[in-house]
Amino acid sequence: MATVLVASNRGPVSYTVRDDGSLDTRRGGGGLVSGLSAVASEGGVWVCAALGDGDREALRRGVAEPGVRMLDIDPEVYADAYNGIANSVLWFLHHHLYDIPREPVFDAAFRRRWDSYRAYNQAFADTLAEAADEGAAVLVQDYHLALVPGLLRALRPDLRIAHFTHTPWASPAYLSMLPDDLHEELVRGMAGADELGFHTEAWAAAFVADPYAGPGTRVATYPLGVDGEELRALAHRPEVDARLAELRAETRGLRTIVRVDRTELSKNIVRGLLAYRELLDTYPEWRGRVVHLASAYPSRQDLEVYRAYTAAVTELAEAINTDYGTPDWQPVLLSVQDDFTRSLAAYRLADVALVNPVRDGMNLVAKEIPVVSDAGCALVLSREAGAYAELHESALTVNPYDVTSTAEALHTALTMPHPERTERTKHLATAATALPPREWFLAQLASVRQG
Repeated sequence: MATVLVASNRGPVSYTVRDDGSLDTRRGGGGLVSGLSAVASEGGVWVCAALGDGDREALRRGVAEPGVRMLDIDPEVYADAYNGIANSVLWFLHHHLYDIPREPVFDAAFRRRWDSYRAYNQAFADTLAEAADEGAAVLVQDYHLALVPGLLRALRPDLRIAHFTHTPWASPAYLSMLPDDLHEELVRGMAGADELGFHTEAWAAAFVADPYAGPGTRVATYPLGVDGEELRALAHRPEVDARLAELRAETRGLRTIVRVDRTELSKNIVRGLLAYRELLDTYPEWRGRVVHLASAYPSRQDLEVYRAYTAAVTELAEAINTDYGTPDWQPVLLSVQDDFTRSLAAYRLADVALVNPVRDGMNLVAKEIPVVSDAGCALVLSREAGAYAELHESALTVNPYDVTSTAEALHTALTMPHPERTERTKHLATAATALPPREWFLAQLASVRQG
């Protein structure tokens, strides 16, 4: 039994089976994991799903990390809930991504997948109800578990329940594309919490404006930041120094525009590349003087639309290099692999950071690059990123759909006087580290405990 519990789809550890049959344990990284791991300091329990064969094998063998409860959900139920609903429906709704003439289609097959989503959420609610002490605090994470607060409230009305949404929240008009009964189930499920947390006032206001939200729903904003000390330490490890030396050799002292994203539809990588191409067209003086360092981590490659998007990013980068490159200058250096060491090295090398999502709950990259950039960087930032609320005064902000204005902002960033760039970077870094992950978690815990 526990007095503090965290629930999320992905947990702090994962397992793989080695060739010799033994289990390899890997701990998750990143600011969010470190923040939620503060539950351990409270003597709490982290409830998560078994994500693959290695996790399920660990459960069969009775292997368990202290303070972690991993759920063995039927693989077909999990696939329908995770890919069929969470990533193919809720993610698309909250990020306003649907190709409306063709999608969405809410038919009988969709409703069967929704049944799996409901069962997946019920499994979490049942485990939390069983594991929680009287009056315990339960912090539920993200759109994967939107139904858990209401389901858990029905089982354990004594609990103090919070839910945090890491994505944007869809506008009421967009969310109303859901069938009415499921729209109501989703929002009522969320409203079962004592408090709902969002990154920004805009996302909180979108939830409150929903007709199913109800007048008594309490919302709060907790804009997740970065741990500056930890991030700088990571960025100055010997392996990052070595990769930075390699990137310096590749870029040959030219100006750098850096972006680091997953190949996620909402990240707007294609329009970013189009803006860079327009920069080279409109301001040909930058040809041979600037390099676009782009890291695009493969994301959700089990979904065809994501595979196609990743291919489109690669093809456009190759086309720019073919059309504008010379024997001694490659305009785009694209890495389509999960390489955090390269990303940190690129952060340090950045003269300009490009963060132009069409819609984003927060976007920590916009906060991370100014914190670790060696010489200071100018930030070109989409007004649709959650980070805009905190960073816009010191960034060059753009409409993410406007390729021409983004190209102009890149030019302005590249020509920004060094003293101005340094001053802007200082303000960006201060805002970025205002609520680091541990404090972000503890603030929510204190709030839900106080009621």
